Amino acid sequence: MEEELKVAPRSFQNQMMNKMHTYRKVLTELQREAKNTNVGFALDDRKGFYSEENEQRAALNPQRSLLLQGHQSLSRTTDSIARSHCIAAETDAIGQNIVEELGGQREQLERTKDRLISTGENLSKSRKILAAMSRKIVTNKLLLSIIIVLEIAILGGVVYFKFFRRT
Repeated sequence: MEEELKVAPRSFQNQMMNKMHTYRKVLTELQREAKNTNVGFALDDRKGFYSEENEQRAALNPQRSLLLQGHQSLSRTTDSIARSHCIAAETDAIGQNIVEELGGQREQLERTKDRLISTGENLSKSRKILAAMSRKIVTNKLLLSIIIVLEIAILGGVVYFKFFRRT
């Protein structure tokens, strides 16, 4: 478990370390209780706590049998809790990835919004420039029309004085 803790993400290491210490304390207490209940039994040093001979003794002693069942139940529960913690850690990691991805998407949307605002400002400036250009074009056409009318009038006056005013 300690090796798995070394490769675990840093955000989970403290949490997992605390749980590991708690499990060790519980295990130490259970071992102490088991030793206290085994005082009346003479265990052979060559045979372990869970040897066949001890299982036969457990069958003879209901208290010991109950203790072994409790230990097995505790072991299964510990395994179940460990699996639950792994699933919770994976779910938390997935959640963190989703939060990071959503944060990136939010930043991207904010940049897009800023660009859209900038584009809107540029469009309003462009409209003002086009309106000014349109006014200048109309003014230039009007002046050009006036100049053409004046030139025609002057040309008509010159032709009249040249050809019809001889007398």
